[in-house]
Amino acid sequence: MLNTTASYQLIARDMTRSLSRTANSPVVARETEYYLANITKVQSIEDFLGNDRVFAYAMKAFGLEEMTYAKAFMRKALEGGIDDDQSFANKLSDRRYREFVEAFNFVRYGEAATAFDRTQQGTVDLYLRQTLEITAGDRNQGVRLALYFERKAMEIGSVYQILADPALLQVVQTALGIPASTGAANIDVQAKMISARLDVGDLKDPEALGKFLERFTSLWELGHPSAAALSPAMLVSQPIEAGIGPDLLMALQGLKIGGL
Repeated sequence: MLNTTASYQLIARDMTRSLSRTANSPVVARETEYYLANITKVQSIEDFLGNDRVFAYAMKAFGLEEMTYAKAFMRKALEGGIDDDQSFANKLSDRRYREFVEAFNFVRYGEAATAFDRTQQGTVDLYLRQTLEITAGDRNQGVRLALYFERKAMEIGSVYQILADPALLQVVQTALGIPASTGAANIDVQAKMISARLDVGDLKDPEALGKFLERFTSLWELGHPSAAALSPAMLVSQPIEAGIGPDLLMALQGLKIGGL
């Protein structure tokens, strides 16, 4: 059996190979083939929302799987576009909605919105990474958190971005030995506490990021020893299509910061 650190490293050290395994699983391959064959036929918001498989694939790719059922909500986001700073998507605190609307920008590009690479192979690439993380999380949530943090690290520009993202915060709290109960403190107090122990600029350095995540996975293992149940054979098995959200954030979105 592999512990959390070894399980994470086995996936992350050859991400291309890990993603290839995910892409080649029958369920993923079938859904990807359907998506690529049909996305260019989508020429309006109505078409998009009307094709359940295409829409669900796109939502999962952007970490919004739990909101696939909320078509009225997503219609409002798509119809508002992103060019107006006061649009619905721009006003939402969760930036994933803006990213989704930016990718499928029917307001700006009309029928040509799905002709871009970001809506075709770009969305497929996101879907594969999300599926990989979901599968890892089904077996070991610490591995999923580490993979998510690795993916988002280059986007972190301030401590407040960490505080606004429950999954990033859980990784940082674990790695720095900060109790989750500190989430009850004033946000500026929390920011100072983290800044005193972490320079977010270091997270953009691959070596520093690697050491940080090694520390996180090691400490996660200490607190969650039952997570050490991932074998090499399981890691190369086909992804499991689980009935959970594609991203820990969606499941935790309603919790207050630090309440993980």
